[in-house]
Amino acid sequence: MRNKGMAIFILTLLMTLLLVLPCFANAAEPPSIVILVPSAPEDLTISLVADSSGKAKITDKAFERYYAFYYRDLKYTEDYSIEVTTAMSSYQIHLEKPVKAYNNIFTLDLNQQTLEPGKSLTRSLSLVSLRVLLTLLIEAGVFWLFGYREKRSWYAFLAINLLTQGALNIWLNEFSPLASYLVFNLIIGEVQVFIVELIILMAFLREHGRLRTFSYVITANLLSLIAGGYIITYLPI
Repeated sequence: MRNKGMAIFILTLLMTLLLVLPCFANAAEPPSIVILVPSAPEDLTISLVADSSGKAKITDKAFERYYAFYYRDLKYTEDYSIEVTTAMSSYQIHLEKPVKAYNNIFTLDLNQQTLEPGKSLTRSLSLVSLRVLLTLLIEAGVFWLFGYREKRSWYAFLAINLLTQGALNIWLNEFSPLASYLVFNLIIGEVQVFIVELIILMAFLREHGRLRTFSYVITANLLSLIAGGYIITYLPI
């Protein structure tokens, strides 16, 4: 009875944290406009037309570069026109005033000289698929090392991991690529993934005992969290 009460307390505390912590995390992100540029040339600069000193803050990640304007750059102007300059050309693009206080993301097409809201569907599908594949490879290795060989076990493994990791990475894709709390959100998401995987795999895996299943889920999700933190630090989101 005492153990049951402790389990209910821990579950209640965990669910409360999962509901409250994202609110604090989201509050940390300042109002901004983030312009995503694939394969940006080194000499590319982007600045606010209304403010000659309002050049964007630049961040590089793998094959992308981000140009960000924060509240300090935006609060003194109603003109959201930007100037795009390279060694070969210079042109202006007008933005409508952002309708959101946060996560105003645009993608710049240098060839077409256009700015589209959000992230491209092709980019999102490619990056989500890559992160899911890397996670599956890691967790599949752990699954094998824990002695699971039966087809029934692997079917359950693939089904639950495609569902949970797919949902987690689609959710992460909704955030700004420069969000300071991405790793924090990854931790929250992985905790939820752990709970779902533990419940389902404990119910469907029969090849080995429950203790081994429990140990596998903890080990696999811990490694997945470490790998995921590394991936979202160095690769685009």
